[in-house]
Amino acid sequence: MTIHLFVDGGADLEDGMVDRHQLQVVPLNIHFGDEQYKTGETIDLQTFYQKMKESDELPSSSSPSPNDFYEKYKQIDPEDQILVLALSSGLSSTYESAVIGKDMLLEEEPDRTIAVLDTRTASCGVALLTHEAAGKINEGGSFDDIVAHMEERIEKTTTLFILKTLENVIKGGRLDRVKGTIAKTLNIKLLMRAADDGSVEVLEKVRGNKKSLRRFVDQIGEYAHNFEDKVIALSHCNDEERGKSVLNSIKERYNFKQSLFMDIGPLIATYSGEGGIVIAFFRD
Repeated sequence: MTIHLFVDGGADLEDGMVDRHQLQVVPLNIHFGDEQYKTGETIDLQTFYQKMKESDELPSSSSPSPNDFYEKYKQIDPEDQILVLALSSGLSSTYESAVIGKDMLLEEEPDRTIAVLDTRTASCGVALLTHEAAGKINEGGSFDDIVAHMEERIEKTTTLFILKTLENVIKGGRLDRVKGTIAKTLNIKLLMRAADDGSVEVLEKVRGNKKSLRRFVDQIGEYAHNFEDKVIALSHCNDEERGKSVLNSIKERYNFKQSLFMDIGPLIATYSGEGGIVIAFFRD
């Protein structure tokens, strides 16, 4: 009996992760005006970044339908088990679609074993949880024990964000244009985190790029200790050099046992803008 891990297009994953853990990925829908794409299937990341740069308006996104999940679930052998790590319900209706898809399947095949978890995170936060779940599956734990463990890990997940530019949050209406213009003039950077309900909240506004990055790294020590047993996951928006620089600063400061490094995908990139950084780790 095999446990199959499912994620959706709100998960940003390290290269090779899909094959390594044999993940099933249900894509999100991305809309540029009348054009619609499926993340990872009908548009690649570099094309997405280019189209976003050239567009006067930000793209929009929509969650997979319940039927998208149902059809993916149906492809799995009925004897096997399914664990879904869904994008935060505070950001998207994806979790709800995954649950409805599960209910559709169980109505037809009530003996199926399937659990859908609201990760209350996104981007590399889902990668961190996927890495953890895959490790537990490889250890040979029971399905119920793995689900319980992942519920506990979700409670301990800290996801922090920093924006290099405010262009996208202004363009997307997430920040008042006048306030945004003032913040840009003063070189204000936003430090944010995934709140307990999975939505994103602003923690601090710090002036200057270097000072804000120092503060971003400082925050880690306010949430966690004993890093030798922990993994740090970092995703960057179309700025690998900046991402690696921040990850190196983190490694110099904290002795994490392992790091995961990846691109930010379309969902979070739409709001973070180029140079945005997300980190995720388990707090004490």
